[in-house]
Amino acid sequence: MPLVRIDVTAGRPDSEVTAIADAIHEAIVEVYGIPVRDRFQIITELPASRIIAQDAGLGFERTDGVVMIQIVTQRGRTDETKAALYDRIATGLAGVGVAGEDVFIGYVENGPQDWSFGLGVAQYMTGELSVPKA
Repeated sequence: MPLVRIDVTAGRPDSEVTAIADAIHEAIVEVYGIPVRDRFQIITELPASRIIAQDAGLGFERTDGVVMIQIVTQRGRTDETKAALYDRIATGLAGVGVAGEDVFIGYVENGPQDWSFGLGVAQYMTGELSVPKA
């Protein structure tokens, strides 16, 4: 159910962009226990000059290979579970060649009333879909 926006710098081979998206999805499936086909991702490729990601005072430098990830999902998961997800995403991305310093994650929570999966209907509110457990 999470909606995941992935911003990467343009110029990567399609296979690398696919590997990045797959690694992120696999982490969410593993840590959150969602169904494999519960996959909603938007991937945007931008010129390197259009992604600005400095170090926030952490003392490390990012490369032009930064991957910006925004996860929009229902509230209710513990801080420990979120931290486990961040770690699993970074580990998965390291496996496809993305350095840990180049992984940036923003996490946004909302409720069941904030989703429509089609037809202009809030399926969690109508009961057509079961609200996922945290």
